[in-house]
Amino acid sequence: MKILWIDLNSSYAHSSLALPALHAQLTEDEAMEWYTVSATINENVGNIASEVCSHHPDIIAATVWLFNHEAMMHIISRIKAMIPETCVILGGPEFLGDNENFLRCNPFVNCVFRGEGEEQFPRWLSCWNNQEQWTNITGLCYLSADQQYHDNGLARVLDLEQLKAPEKSRFFNWQKPFVQLETTRGCFNTCAFCVSGGEKPVRTLSIDIIRQRIETIHAHGIKDVRVLDRTFNFNINRAKELLKLFQEYHPHMRFHLEIHPALLSNELKEALKGLPKGLLHLEAGIQSLREPVLEKCQRVGKLKAALEGLEFLCSLDNMETHADLIAGLPLYHLYEIFEDIQTLASCEAGEIQLEALKLLPGTAMRRNAKDLGICYSPLPPYEVLQTREINAKELQTARLLSRLLDAFYNTPAWQKLTRMIILHNNVSLQHFLDYLIEKKLLDYPMSLERRGIVLYEYCKIYHPEYLLEATIAWIEAGMSLKKQPAERVKTKHQTPPEQWNVIYGDYKDSLRLCFLPTDEKGLHGYWFGFESEIQKIGPVFKARS
Repeated sequence: MKILWIDLNSSYAHSSLALPALHAQLTEDEAMEWYTVSATINENVGNIASEVCSHHPDIIAATVWLFNHEAMMHIISRIKAMIPETCVILGGPEFLGDNENFLRCNPFVNCVFRGEGEEQFPRWLSCWNNQEQWTNITGLCYLSADQQYHDNGLARVLDLEQLKAPEKSRFFNWQKPFVQLETTRGCFNTCAFCVSGGEKPVRTLSIDIIRQRIETIHAHGIKDVRVLDRTFNFNINRAKELLKLFQEYHPHMRFHLEIHPALLSNELKEALKGLPKGLLHLEAGIQSLREPVLEKCQRVGKLKAALEGLEFLCSLDNMETHADLIAGLPLYHLYEIFEDIQTLASCEAGEIQLEALKLLPGTAMRRNAKDLGICYSPLPPYEVLQTREINAKELQTARLLSRLLDAFYNTPAWQKLTRMIILHNNVSLQHFLDYLIEKKLLDYPMSLERRGIVLYEYCKIYHPEYLLEATIAWIEAGMSLKKQPAERVKTKHQTPPEQWNVIYGDYKDSLRLCFLPTDEKGLHGYWFGFESEIQKIGPVFKARS
């Protein structure tokens, strides 16, 4: 029996855990020949289909999610046309809802799987060519020969510890810049927009097993680990144990966690404060800073506690905390999104992510969309088109606002200056966005240098009080001192003053100095030193005179 897995991702930086997670349970079955075709959604679907067909597999399997859905259907339909005898089974978050319509609209798919497949997928493989036995496979959805729809419910693995780790599979991809480590399944929270909302019980791996898996990951030289845990701190004692474990691998590894800021106990705060710098990167689930919105979304945790927790996390200099907002949530207005971004910027969030709501299959919000007044696209990625509170034009504004944040605030070189602009007054963010839209600067990607020039030009017209900061940001980003943002910088034959206050670095005579005056006479200003003998393009020394 020959089974081929189509590994279709958004980019080559990503990889799915599904294949190694399933294959790990079947490594001892020598009757199966496993193959895989890896590609991205940007590649030619015809080429991908041809490569799959060259193997002439008995079974084709794949994980489908909202961003690869369209490309996957094109690929599978082509394959099925060329080798109609092959059996196609699909799984993934796309099939957490009602699957009957999907199967009737896509007859080239033989069956889909709802839920967690490590236990049930091997059972299906034992009877894949005998549909009469499919009724016993929990989670399987399919149309029988007489076109009757069969739905076998939802598959859940209750004991995670009895599963073989995906890292044991030969298909686990060790070539990516990071790996994913699943430590729990399920979520204590009940968010109506999330596929894990209300998924109970929350199932966990023991600390000992997690240690074994991290040890394997460390042995492969992996430095970045994304911990797949919907709410890392849902259990305070467990969170503290994990933090202790992570510290064992500092400074060789960095862990990315999702944390609920409303659930930060004093005990956990102390533990976080004591961690070494660079060990953690945190994603703080905020979604909205409006109590009615959060209540409508059925999100657990009080807003006041969430804000206090976020402010605490963002105040820590030993880690970076990112925050997210979701445009299109019920009761959430555009003007509130602008205000919330200002609040997050004032907290000095490491990044601010603004995403449009997507009504995912199987979520409560999708089931109740009509009652909530939400209009959404019926096709992946199921993006909200309008609500009672935000219309289509305003949602487009929110999308452009998201691009602004990614281009400027979420870029370390320009974050400080962008934050100053955002916090200048209550309308400054709107004004900056209008400026970028008018200049059509958000329609296409911009280089780091181009973004720096845009900021400088904007400040020169509307915020001359920030021009100094704009130039400092430009210099420290390692940009050319011959370009406009450095127009006041003096580079030739600069001699250090008798006294200066060192901000960072160590001065030595070999450094190439430049001077940025802060007064008209040029008596005071900032000094920057560049090392010619190393690859670093930014300054290694900064002082003020």
